[in-house]
Amino acid sequence: MDIRKTFKKWAAYQQTVRELAALDNRQLNDLGISRTDINRIARDHASSL
Repeated sequence: MDIRKTFKKWAAYQQTVRELAALDNRQLNDLGISRTDINRIARDHASSL
């Protein structure tokens, strides 16, 4: 795999985790997300790139 693509996926994963983790529980609940879902959602997002 191309190193640039790997870095892009890693960066997208990190950004998604940071942004979702910054939300409070009520905001996450409004989105239908629990704290335990954050890593899975970030992984799914990064793998879709």
